[in-house]
Amino acid sequence: MTKVRAWIAAARLRTLPLSISGIITAAAVAHATNSFSLSIFVLALATTLGFQVLSNFANDYGDGVKGTDNADRVGPARAMQSGLLTAKELKAGMVVTAVFTLLLASLLIFIAFGSDNFLLSLVFFNLGIAAIIAAITYTVGKRAYGYRALGDVFVFVFFGMVGVMGCYFLFTQELSHFILLPAITIGLLSTAVLNLNNMRDRLADAKVSKNTLAVVLGEKKAKSYHTLLILGAFVSSGAYFYLTAENYWEFLPLVAFIPLFSNVFIVLTNEAPAMLDPELKKVALSTFLFSALFFASQFF
Repeated sequence: MTKVRAWIAAARLRTLPLSISGIITAAAVAHATNSFSLSIFVLALATTLGFQVLSNFANDYGDGVKGTDNADRVGPARAMQSGLLTAKELKAGMVVTAVFTLLLASLLIFIAFGSDNFLLSLVFFNLGIAAIIAAITYTVGKRAYGYRALGDVFVFVFFGMVGVMGCYFLFTQELSHFILLPAITIGLLSTAVLNLNNMRDRLADAKVSKNTLAVVLGEKKAKSYHTLLILGAFVSSGAYFYLTAENYWEFLPLVAFIPLFSNVFIVLTNEAPAMLDPELKKVALSTFLFSALFFASQFF
């Protein structure tokens, strides 16, 4: 495998649709309020992709350095674990990606607020810094929060609350139109993807003291938690459409919950954690489908 392919593998392209689901959802709500801006939309997508790639590089590096990625690991091989990239190369990649993403975020903030609203620009710039720190410290460092059962909280906050509500604010410069409900939906579904990943790796993580929430909860409670995440997302999205929809087309995004309910059944009946790996793609793509249908429904 060439270095280019190694970097592509480390970027984990299959995680990218999930990362932009919140941006697409925010854009859909902004479109419903006649506040959509193509330039903000494109820059928000690019910035979010940068944050996700940075997080993937950091995850590969952090788990590789700590020895978490070993022969017991289930799922696609990691770049550092496989020897395709060295720790030094991954650190350099993290620095370059962080700088480039911060430049994109700065341009996005300027386009959204201009040069007059310094306070809002400062707030969102600091949110960008916080997102970079959160992306890196998930697995990197002695106090990596991904090893202390806090990953779920950070995913819910940054993929849901910050991702959806923050992007909506960039479009509208206000928080209204029940935007909290779509933010909760995306946050819960994104957390469900992480929980699936952690349920799959639960036994291997426990061996190396990676205390994810799935490890702390144990198999049975982790399954119940996963069910609550999916059901919570369905209730919050259903409530949003009930409160805002003016025609039946606007309920179209709920179709995405058909495979998600199938996923809940598979998780509850699963007895082999390794078999949960295909379910990661199902939930991630279903979340992306929800956001895409949400956006599309605004044009009917």
